[in-house]
Amino acid sequence: MEVVIVPDAAAGGELIAEAIAALIARKPAALLGVATGSTPLPIYRALAARVTGGLDVGRLRVCQLDEYVGLPSGHPESYRSVIRREVLEPLGLGLDRFLGPDGTSEDVPAACAEYDAALTSADGVDLQILGIGTDGHIGFNEPCSSLASRTRIKTLTPQTREDNARFFDSLDEVPHHVITQGIGTILEARHLVLLATGAGKAEAVAATVEGPLSALVPASALQLHPHATVVVDEAAAAQLKHAEYFRATYAAKPEWQGL
Repeated sequence: MEVVIVPDAAAGGELIAEAIAALIARKPAALLGVATGSTPLPIYRALAARVTGGLDVGRLRVCQLDEYVGLPSGHPESYRSVIRREVLEPLGLGLDRFLGPDGTSEDVPAACAEYDAALTSADGVDLQILGIGTDGHIGFNEPCSSLASRTRIKTLTPQTREDNARFFDSLDEVPHHVITQGIGTILEARHLVLLATGAGKAEAVAATVEGPLSALVPASALQLHPHATVVVDEAAAAQLKHAEYFRATYAAKPEWQGL
């Protein structure tokens, strides 16, 4: 696992967008896994700026990490709508370049299995962007999720619902269930990039990077991945015991190695 400490969220977004641009240059039809929420927005803005500057993303494919169960796909806070608004449209991509689970299906377990199979059929995710919850969850794999889990339905913890209530008019409107890629599914991506910003994420980041591998901290599963990158701002890095080592390691990294 590589840990990169950046000055702020904007710098993290620029760094990750540059890695995505390099991926697209190598593999124009790459499958990019995207996360929702406020944390990855600097990535998408920086990537859209590169498209404005001439980056060709016409063959890029985008896939979804998770989706609320029961929200209509056209609901402004369904993750399909959020991704269309924050990722696809700014990049000039249509829904034909998008893969996502059906959160409105009458047979949710079947929709989960179908999405897991669709990712495999698409030759897997090349780079998966991840955020992290204050309790250490990735995707919506809440604490004590199986580290081998596949795409499935999950019940949100009260803390996660409270964290997400800022996107709705009230807590009562936040769904209780989601479809999420499982930890085992996430770990199949070729490159995992987790972005964490703000002091509220510092404890979860420290547990993920320096704590034991544990289902209690689902993000700690990144320790098992051969190419996982954790990008954190100064506030989110505040509880890392080995922060100076991470700074020195990144400063000495050969430029050709990339992110």
